[in-house]
Amino acid sequence: MSKRFHKIRFNERTLELEEVPFGWRDFVVFGVKRLVYFGAIAAGSVWLFENVLQSPMARAREREVAFLEGQIEDLKADLQQMDAVLVDIAERDDAIYRSIFGTDPYPQHLRNPGVGGVDRNRSLRGYRHSDEIIALREGVAELQRRMVAQSRSFDEVLDLARNQKQMLQSIPAIQPVRNADLKSMASGYGYRIHPIYKVRKMHYGMDFAAPTGTEIFATGDGVVIEAERKYNGFGHYVVIKHGFGYQTLYAHMSVIAVRTGQRVKRGEVIGLVGNTGTSVAPHLHYEVKKHGDNVNPAHYYFNDLSPAQYEQMLAASSEPNQSFD
Repeated sequence: MSKRFHKIRFNERTLELEEVPFGWRDFVVFGVKRLVYFGAIAAGSVWLFENVLQSPMARAREREVAFLEGQIEDLKADLQQMDAVLVDIAERDDAIYRSIFGTDPYPQHLRNPGVGGVDRNRSLRGYRHSDEIIALREGVAELQRRMVAQSRSFDEVLDLARNQKQMLQSIPAIQPVRNADLKSMASGYGYRIHPIYKVRKMHYGMDFAAPTGTEIFATGDGVVIEAERKYNGFGHYVVIKHGFGYQTLYAHMSVIAVRTGQRVKRGEVIGLVGNTGTSVAPHLHYEVKKHGDNVNPAHYYFNDLSPAQYEQMLAASSEPNQSFD
């Protein structure tokens, strides 16, 4: 056996050093020591390369990760800024652009559409920055949906701007009876005492007291959609559809001067004041509807009344008197 696998031992009897061959236990101890030694060297080398002497590839990878993390933070800030800008645009759209044309705010369920269905971010989960990336992706998707909705709202506003002249002509903006022909403003919009049933009822229009035969004018451009002659209720009446959500009713006429389907212009004579239907005196009952709901007609006489006349008309129409129908 080679001297390489011998060990030196002191012989206490002969008081000399002598060579003794390795036993199996010596080989085990020798092997374990070598494993520990080389293991320590390997672990130290790994730690040294990972923490002190990184490879060029590892250093490049760390720089790239740091760069990408910085980009994520920049994108978060950009997303917040874009959200604030879009909120401001939506507020301007409702408070300025749409109010100019007298239209309702864009519906919230369309401006902020929701989204459901399957998990679209499943493939992004399980990574170091999964939560941040998913939040950014969802934020961008929400902004995209809101931008599409805002674009549709602007399309509507653009159509309103293109049709502004037609819209202004269609709004019922004059009194249906001349001031000079009025005996009085018999009754206004609101709760009034019914002249026949003597109960407090909602009066959805305005009553203009005038002599039978007084001319009645269309208050805005439009199309006659009803021209009926009845002997109760509204009696002889006309309904004009003006477009842009507006519709007007003229009731208790003595004469109807238009027919269903006829186009009329603002200021055109459509009939004469009368006392037909459920009515106690000659007058015109006049109603305005916007998007299907009755509104106070007094708010729509801005074309032919001075400020003083308008205030006087509002005061007269607000009196809690008895209606004529």
